Amino acid sequence: MSSFAVIGGPQSKKLAKNIAKRLGASYIPTNVKIFHDGESKITITIKKKFDNIIVVQSTYPPVDTSIIHALSILSKAHEISHNVYLVIPYVGYAKQDKEFLKGEIITIKVIAELFHSVKCSEIIMVDFHSSEALSFFHMPTKNISAVELLADHVKKLNLSHPLIVSPDLFWKVHAKKFANIIGSDSIALNKKRDRKSGELSIISKKFQTGRKRDLVILDDMISTGNSVREAIRFLGRNNFGKIIVACTHPVLVKNAEKMLMKNGVSRIIGTNSIDGKFAKIDLSQIIVDAIKQ
Repeated sequence: MSSFAVIGGPQSKKLAKNIAKRLGASYIPTNVKIFHDGESKITITIKKKFDNIIVVQSTYPPVDTSIIHALSILSKAHEISHNVYLVIPYVGYAKQDKEFLKGEIITIKVIAELFHSVKCSEIIMVDFHSSEALSFFHMPTKNISAVELLADHVKKLNLSHPLIVSPDLFWKVHAKKFANIIGSDSIALNKKRDRKSGELSIISKKFQTGRKRDLVILDDMISTGNSVREAIRFLGRNNFGKIIVACTHPVLVKNAEKMLMKNGVSRIIGTNSIDGKFAKIDLSQIIVDAIKQ
């Protein structure tokens, strides 16, 4: 019988422990020391070799440091096993998947090349940003989705005639799937971004609710929260009852949470792809299912 061990990266210790528990695998912690110049030293204490090693490390802020940690741990893992798997639920730089303005570097391509250089048997991601970004990973990958988990969680909230909204066309299919699970309907807004200024605008036709409904805004990641804010303003905050935000990756940088609450959001629901107060949903089971496949 093959032996498994799970190495928990600094950003994903709780998730890694949950995965190890579900697999009946050994859990191997990582210890990190950050020096005054910003460099990291990672120590992993391993007493024996395993048939399979699973490295779990999300790359949320500080993104660059998190990526270096993932690469370093992967490099060490090859000393323990020939079969090394990387679970990287949230992949930093995934939005930089094309040259939007002349001269821009497609950074996710660089990140993919870095992971290819340290080699792994497979990479498992969760709601990775786009098929374009995924195409740069020239190695076995699985992109699994947390939409069903998010929908099951929201379904228990007993919302009033909820409307599921994707703040852009990118997640239209996911919003429809989410709505089908909870027995509701969905819309997707057409969002436009000025690539030089970063300013957002919504160019969809106005939507009439016809009655007071609760609102669920669904996206793959919430970072600054600007897309959600613009969606609320476009739809009309006063046209709805409760406003819920559901996302796979609750990055929420700087004052994003405060800004969203100011714009009427009553609850933010995310997964533990990013550890913290919004990690309401555990991804370990769907990740274990993907590993077993």
